[in-house]
Amino acid sequence: MALKLIQRFPLKIQRYPVGLVCFARLLSTSSQSLCVACLCTSAGRCIRRQGCLKLQQDTVRRSLTTIVREPGFITSSSVGIHRDSVPRFRLTQLHRPTAAEEQSFQRRLETCSSSTQVFKLLRSVEIMSDTMAAAALHRVADLEQEGGALKDPIVLENNTIRALCFQLEQDSGRLTDSGLVSALLACTRLYLDPWSTLMVRLVSESQARLDRGEMTVGELCTLGQAMLAIEGPGSVMLEQVMEQIQRQEPTHWSLADLVPVYRLLQGCVGEDGKYRDLLNAMHSHAMTVTFRMDPAAVSGVLSALVTLNQMQAMPLVISLCKQAVRHVPYFTDEELTHVLGALMHFGHSDHYFVEAMEKYIPTVAFTSHPETVTNVMQFFGRRNILSQPVFDAIAESFVYRADDYSTSQVARQIMAFGKLGYLPPNAGQVFRKVETILHTRSSHFQPRTLLNLLHACTLVERFPVNFVSKVFSSYFLQQLQEQGTGIDRAVLAQLTQLYMTVKLECPFYEGPKLLPKYRVKSFLASGRFLETPVDSHLYNLVKTGLVDLLGDRSYFGSKVLTPYCYTLGFTFCSCCRFVQVRPSSSYVVEYLHQKIFPHTYRLSW
Repeated sequence: MALKLIQRFPLKIQRYPVGLVCFARLLSTSSQSLCVACLCTSAGRCIRRQGCLKLQQDTVRRSLTTIVREPGFITSSSVGIHRDSVPRFRLTQLHRPTAAEEQSFQRRLETCSSSTQVFKLLRSVEIMSDTMAAAALHRVADLEQEGGALKDPIVLENNTIRALCFQLEQDSGRLTDSGLVSALLACTRLYLDPWSTLMVRLVSESQARLDRGEMTVGELCTLGQAMLAIEGPGSVMLEQVMEQIQRQEPTHWSLADLVPVYRLLQGCVGEDGKYRDLLNAMHSHAMTVTFRMDPAAVSGVLSALVTLNQMQAMPLVISLCKQAVRHVPYFTDEELTHVLGALMHFGHSDHYFVEAMEKYIPTVAFTSHPETVTNVMQFFGRRNILSQPVFDAIAESFVYRADDYSTSQVARQIMAFGKLGYLPPNAGQVFRKVETILHTRSSHFQPRTLLNLLHACTLVERFPVNFVSKVFSSYFLQQLQEQGTGIDRAVLAQLTQLYMTVKLECPFYEGPKLLPKYRVKSFLASGRFLETPVDSHLYNLVKTGLVDLLGDRSYFGSKVLTPYCYTLGFTFCSCCRFVQVRPSSSYVVEYLHQKIFPHTYRLSW
C-alpha cells in the first residue's frame, strides 16, 4: 500500500514531512476525492459512493472518540441515525440564514448552560449555516473542557453532535472559509482524533484554501490556532499561515484582526526576534485603536505582550492600562488575572487603575476566583501600594474562603500582608486560620512556599514558633537546596531573619537552631530582598533636618549595619531611640525634635 502511495504521489511525499498535513495535502491534490479508509486498502479508486469497505467493517460501533476510532455515520441525504431519533437538519450555502437569524441563534447559544441545552437548540433548527454549526461545537467545547480534556467524553456519542459532524465531513468542500476553519478549531477543542475522517477532510480542505491565498487575516488566525493545537509550533501549515500574515499591512487591520494575530503570535513563541518587524508594526497600530478595545481585547493583548516579553512596548502597555480603568468592573476573573499579571510583569501601575480596583474588589472579594483574589494581593504587594479598602475586604474574605485556597494562594496573600506590614482589623481570625491550615495541610506546602509564609508572618509580628522547628531541621534545609546549586542568598536571608526573629521575640523557643553556615552577614547582600530600600528624597530630607537639629553631621550615623544584620537609617551616639519618619511631615526639623527630644527645649544653632 505504501509503495502504491509513493508511486502515485512521489513529489508530494518528498516535499512535505510525514504527518497529518502531508496526508491532508495528498487528499486535497488528488484527481478524485479519496477517503482515509480507501487509502488504507488495496482499492485503486475511492469506493465511498458504494460504501467504503473499511467503514462497512466498523458500522456496528462507531463514535467520535478522541483516541482511535473515526467518526462514523450512515450516509444519507438527510441525517437520520436510527430512523427519526436524530433531527433532520442540514447545512446550506444556497439559502443561508439571514444575519438576524444567525445573531438570534448565537444569542440563544450563549444562554445554554449545558451541552444538553445546546443539543436541544440544534434540534429546533432545521437549516443552519456552517458558521452556526461551528459555533455550536465551540459552545459544547466551552461547556465541556476541563483541565486539557473533556469532563465527559461520552458527550461526543450524542446523536445530535454526530449528525452535525457528519454534515461537516460530507460538505467540507462546500463550507465557507470562515466556517471551515472555525469548525476545524472547534474539533481540536473537543479533542477529536486528528486522524479521524472528519479532521483529515477539514485539514485537507483548509490546506487547499490556504494554497489559494485568499483567506482573511481573521481566518488565517483561526486556522493557525487549529494547527497549533494539532501539530504544535513546528507545523508546516502554521508557517505558511504566518508567511501570509506577514505579507499584509497591520495598519489596515481592524480590531477583529489585530487581537487574534497577537494571540496567534503568543502561541508561536519560538526564535527570539523572528517576528520583530511584524510586532513593532502591530504595536504602533494598536496604540491608535486602544481606546476602542473591549475587556477581552485589552486582556488578550496584555497577556500576549507578557508571553512575547515585549519590554520595548511600554507605551502600548501604559495605553492599555488606561483603557483597563474603564473595564475593571467588567473583566472576567480570568481577564483581570491576565491584566494584573501584565502590570506586574512590566512594573507599571496607574493611579486611576488603583482607584478603580479599590471600588471594585471589595464587592467581589467573597466571590472572585481564588487565583484572581491572590493576584490582586500580589499586584498591590509588588507595586508597594497599601490599599486599606482592598486589603481589609480580602482579609475578611480570607477567614471564610481560605479552606478553598491552595497552599500557594494562602502563602502569596499573606506575603502581601508582610511585604507592606499590613495587620488586618481581624488579625486574630486571619492568623488562627493560617495556623489551622499549617496544622492540617503542612505536608502540602512546597518548602519555599512554607518558608515564604512563615517569614511573612514575622513581618507583621506574628511569630510562628510552633512551626520553625520544621524549617530549621536538616531534612527541610536539604529540600530547600536547588539541584546542584545549593540555597540561593535570598532564601538564606529569609532563614536568617526568621531565626533572629524567633531568637529575639521568642526566648522560650528550645527547638533546632539554624546552623551558622545557613546565616548571612547582611541582608543588603541579598539584593534588597528583605530590606525595603529607603526613598532617596526622604533620606536626604531627614539627613538635612538632623544636621539642622543637632548642629553637625558628626553627631549621627546613617545606614548602619547592626549586629543583628539589620540596617538602620540613622543612629545617634547616646540616643537609642527608634523614630518612624513619615514622608508627609511638612516641618521635618520640628518633627524630629519632638520625636527624639520630646522633653527638651530646642536650641537654635
